[in-house]
Amino acid sequence: MLYKELAEKIVSEVRRLLDEDIIVVDINGMIIASTNSIRVGTFHEGALLASQRKEKLIISEEDQAVLKGVKAGINLPIFFQGNVVGVIGITGKPEAISPFGEIIRKMTELLISESYYTEQFDWQSRSVEAFLLDWFYLKEWNERFIDRAHLLNIDLNINRQVMIAEVTQDSAFLHRDVWLSILSWHEKGESEVISRWGNNRIIYLLCPQKQKTNYSRNKAKRFQQFLTECLKTDVSLGVGLTISPTEITQSYHQAIRALNACKTNRHLIFDEDLALDMILDEISQQTKDDFVQRTIEPLLSDEELVLTLKTLIENHFSLKNTAHTLHIHINTLHYRLKKITELTNLNPRNTDDLFVLYLAIQFLDN
Repeated sequence: MLYKELAEKIVSEVRRLLDEDIIVVDINGMIIASTNSIRVGTFHEGALLASQRKEKLIISEEDQAVLKGVKAGINLPIFFQGNVVGVIGITGKPEAISPFGEIIRKMTELLISESYYTEQFDWQSRSVEAFLLDWFYLKEWNERFIDRAHLLNIDLNINRQVMIAEVTQDSAFLHRDVWLSILSWHEKGESEVISRWGNNRIIYLLCPQKQKTNYSRNKAKRFQQFLTECLKTDVSLGVGLTISPTEITQSYHQAIRALNACKTNRHLIFDEDLALDMILDEISQQTKDDFVQRTIEPLLSDEELVLTLKTLIENHFSLKNTAHTLHIHINTLHYRLKKITELTNLNPRNTDDLFVLYLAIQFLDN
C-alpha cells in the first residue's frame, strides 16, 4: 500500500508546506523516504510506537537519547480504510509544527487514497480490455473465461453490437478524469461495456433494443457527439452488426471495417451501409501497394497532380467544381488532366480508366 515511490511523493508534497525535514516510515519502523537521504533504510523507534499505538507521538529533545533513530518533532500515524499503513514524521520543535499536524495527516491520507483508487481503476481498465481481446479471438469459452466475465460483471448471454471510436490525439488523451467521464456516460446501459482500446481508440459493446426503431443508430450518433464534446477533438465511429455473444468477433471486425471506411467528411459509418468498401477491405496491403505502383506511381513525385486527381474525385468528377475548389482556370485543369493521362496512360474521361484511378487514390490514402 505505502510503497517507496508513493512515500517519496508524499515527502515532496508535504515539503511544500513546511521547510522541515520529513520522513515516511512503514509499519515496521523502517524509513522508506526522507528529505535527508542518509536516513532512508534506517530504523525509527518513535514511528514504530506511533504505528502500534495508532496515535500521534511527540518526540522531545530528551527522547532522542532514549528512542533509537529519532529526532525531536512529531510522528503521525497514517490511516487507510481504518488501518495504520505508515507514519509520517516531521523534525522540528513540536510546539511549532504540531498545529500543522492534522492538515499534514489528512493530506497524506488523501494522497494514499488517490493512489489506491487510481491503481484499482487502472487494474479494472486493463482487465476489461484484456478480457475483450480474448473474447474477440477465443474460439471456445473455458471455465476460466466465464469466471473472468463474472468477476468483471460482463453478461455473456445477451446480443451485442460493437462500436469502435477513434480519436485524433496521442496515447495521453484519456487521463483519469476524462476516462471517468466517458465511463459514466448517462446513456450507458447497465449491461453495456465501454473500454479503452489501444492508444487512441475506445470500444463500446452496445445492447440493442429491438422494440425501438433506429435505437442503435441514434445512440451511436449521440455517443460520437458526446466523445467529440468530451475530448474536444474529432472522433470517428465504426459500428458492426448485432451479433450473438458467441459470434461477437464478427461484429468486432465489421466495426473495424466500418471505422477504416470513415472519410474526412464521414465520421460515423455502419458496416451494414458499406458496399464497395467491403470489397476493398478484403484486398491485402501488398496488392494495394502493387496496384498503386502499376497505375499512378509516375504521379507521386508531383503533389499538384495528385491533389488535382483527389479533388476531381471529391467533387464527383465535376470539372467546374474541381477547378473552383482548386482556384484554377478550367483550361489549367484540362492541362493537368492531360498530363495525368500522359504519365499514367489512364484517361480520367474514360469510365474504366477513371475507376482505376479512383481505386489507386483510395489505396494511396490507405
